[in-house]
Amino acid sequence: MVVRSSDTVKIHLSELSTVIIESTAVSLTVSLLCELTKRKVKVIFCDEKRNPSSELVPYYGSHDTSMKVRNQISWKQQLKDLVWTEIVSEKIRQQEKYLELLGCDEEARLLHSYVENMAVRDASNREGHAAKVYFNALFGKDFSRTQDNSINAALNYGYSLILSVFNREIVSNGYITQLGIFHDNMFNCFNLGSDFMEPFRILADRKVRSMWPVKFEHDEKLMMLEILNQEVSIDGKNQVVNNAIKIYCKSVLDALSEGDISLIKFYNL
Repeated sequence: MVVRSSDTVKIHLSELSTVIIESTAVSLTVSLLCELTKRKVKVIFCDEKRNPSSELVPYYGSHDTSMKVRNQISWKQQLKDLVWTEIVSEKIRQQEKYLELLGCDEEARLLHSYVENMAVRDASNREGHAAKVYFNALFGKDFSRTQDNSINAALNYGYSLILSVFNREIVSNGYITQLGIFHDNMFNCFNLGSDFMEPFRILADRKVRSMWPVKFEHDEKLMMLEILNQEVSIDGKNQVVNNAIKIYCKSVLDALSEGDISLIKFYNL
């Protein structure tokens, strides 16, 4: 990839996993986009406000995509419910650990009780109750995820980056992102990615909390990109988040295909 500005920089495509086109003034060649797609490099496009707005998703990510899509359509509802229960429970456990780290012991104990009382498919919406407790502990009692402020802008930016990596891995494994196991919004092209990413959202939460007070300008956006390169532990090894998502995503897909939720591999910070 040749990047021309005041200077010319050449980057070998083997060194890339994600490319973010941050400005609408950037011009790209179709040959570059095609080659990036072939090499399964995720390309994210930003809008005029430099916020992620779309991404490049290939039609075919695997030689046996047709078989895997048929497989995906036939996943049993009971199995999808069990996998979603594991995912959402792990999300709350990660939130609990972070609150303990911040010294919010009372709130952490409350989240622990939510996990202990988790019903299949989270029928009692423990996730929603946990989110309210969690975000109020992080950003104050008056904070809401529906507000239009710099905190939510930063969170949404981080979530978008994480989601795009999940979408890349799902497609690379031969599956389609539209068919989720819990999310089923007809207007969401990334329902399955939205399902799988839940335990990784806390990485964005932690980064935004570390930038307090949040202005969310250009420098903060660059800091959010560090999420994908930080190290976590998964499957007995330290991995950067990009690789951890690859391992975790493959394990969830294996669990769904083989009907064994014990195959799911979660990460630890």
